[in-house]
Order: sequence, then C-alpha cells, then structure tokens
Amino acid sequence: MLTELEELRTKALAELSRIDNLSELEKWRVRYLGRKGALTSVLRGLGSLPIEDRRSAGATANDIKALLEAELQRKEQGLREKELVAVLEQTRIDVSLPGYPVPLGRLHPTTRTLREICDIFVSMGFQIVEGPEVEWDYYNFEALNIPKDHPARDMWATFWLDTESGDRSRLLRTHTSPMQIRLMETVRPPIRALMPGRVYRYEATDATHESMFYQVEGLAVDQGITMSDLKGTLFEFARRLFGEGRKARFRCDYFPFVEPGVEMAIDCFICQGAGCRLCGNTGWIEILGAGMVHPEVLRRVNYDPDIYTGFAFGMGVERIPMLRYGIDDIRLFYGNDLRFLKQF
Repeated sequence: MLTELEELRTKALAELSRIDNLSELEKWRVRYLGRKGALTSVLRGLGSLPIEDRRSAGATANDIKALLEAELQRKEQGLREKELVAVLEQTRIDVSLPGYPVPLGRLHPTTRTLREICDIFVSMGFQIVEGPEVEWDYYNFEALNIPKDHPARDMWATFWLDTESGDRSRLLRTHTSPMQIRLMETVRPPIRALMPGRVYRYEATDATHESMFYQVEGLAVDQGITMSDLKGTLFEFARRLFGEGRKARFRCDYFPFVEPGVEMAIDCFICQGAGCRLCGNTGWIEILGAGMVHPEVLRRVNYDPDIYTGFAFGMGVERIPMLRYGIDDIRLFYGNDLRFLKQF
C-alpha cells in the first residue's frame, strides 16, 4: 500500500507540472482528488489492511492528499496570474498615444447674451429682480394702463389659463413689465431694477416669431429723472454691448404704460449706416422700446407723479445675437440642433 501511494504521488506531481491551463487543471483534480479519483480509490482499500499497517498507510495517504491539494492551489494561482497578465498585455494602454477629445459644454447663445446684458446694467447700478411666469391679469395688463377691452391688448397675443370659475384672470405673462408693478408695490424710490425672464405669446411661429422667448425689462424711478437720463443710459448700454463709436436714434412709438414712448435704434454695425440687407437698407437697426413711466402707472402703486418720475425699457434677448451674428430664424435658438449651438 505504501509503495502504491508513493507511486501515485510521484505520478500526480509529474502530471501537475506539465499542466498549463485551468481546464486541464480541473481534469487533474477530478482524476486524483475527486470522489472517484485515484487517491480516493486507494483510501477505500485501507479497510483490508491489518490494523498496524492501516494506521501507517492512513497517515501517509493523508499527507499525500494534503500535499496534492496544496500543489493544486499553488498551480491554480499561478495559472490565474498568468491569464491575467495575458489579458493586461492585450488591453494595455499606450500612454504615449494622444487622448480622445472631450466635448466641452457651452452656454446657450441666449444665456450668454442675457448674462452680458445683465452685467452691463449691474455695473450701472441696477439690481436683478425676477418674478412669476404665471401672472394675474391685473399685473400683466390693468396695472400697466391696459384695462379690459382696451385695443392695446391686441398687441400681446395671450395664453390664458383655465380657472374653476371660468373667468380670465390668470395667464402666462406676455412681457416682463408686470414686475415693474410688483416691485413698486413693495419698494419706495429710488429704484434701479432689471427684470429678465421668459415670456409667452399665443401666436404662430415663423422666422421672426416664437411662442416663448426671453425679454429684459428695465425700470428706474426717482425724483428728477428725465428723458435725457433714459437716452444716456440706453446709449451707454448700446456702446458697451455693440462696441465703441455706436450711434443711437430715438423715434416716437406707442406703449400704453409709458408717455412719451420711443423706439431706440443703433447705426448698422455691418454697413456703418450706409444701408445693407441686415438693416433693410435704412442704415439703422431697432433694438428696444422705451419711454417715461406713465403717471397713471405711478398712481396705481401710490407714487406721486408730481414728485417721482421714471423711465422703463424692454428688449427681446434673442434679437441681440440675431443682429450680431446674422441669424435669420429665431426658431434655431430652441431647435436643439447641435450644429447650430456649437457655433457659439
């Protein structure tokens, strides 16, 4: 029995040394250490030996089993490390190769322009004020000198919101001007405020119209404010936004909440006033509407128009990059086309 065990140990170790993959190693384990393996078969024959030989042969068999299990574990660990090294060799990274380009996110052209406008007016002493996009009829129209059934309401195609009572009292704001009233109801002059935000118009979309766009409203109220303050502020804004040497033109216009009302245009920065396709061959580009705050608007917020005066202005934010970059369709701003957005 001892001779048989020694021959089994020698043969098993010799075969184990020649194995070079895990599949063959598993077959070796089954062949020598499995339930029907060679070592198990030898151990089953111990019962036929005399008691003195059985004890000695049993101890030798257990030692051989422990040896084979230890060698099996060592061999398995070595083969697994070898496989890992092979995988790493196949998938190793060459650090000398150039890296993959990482696409960087950029601010939307509307966001960039909005921040630029806000920075200019903040530097001139204005504070940023924001308000609700769902607004009451009172703030959007009535308090701004546009009573019910007034024809001026046709200037703003409105998204009305359904209410339980069925009346039209709530809407998606059509301009950011309601914040003028909300601010003046809670703050006493002097006021220097800029009100940016999204506004909504119930109208068909085309190259120059969109149902949602951004607008910036400005308001200044104090004692002794005049039209010259309005013109000086807006001219300085145009100079900083569009560059030094800009000329400005103010012409009369109508807005219900200002009196007098004006439109402001700058000389075309493409043709320098000579006339081109961008400015419609006029030499001028309209950029915003403005005017002196109407006395009735001041009275509604308990400001005495004999003491306080003010000016207000408003502009569409998307119009600025359209003029700057020659964009001929406002729908491009919200079409989510990366080919368009990546240009900015």
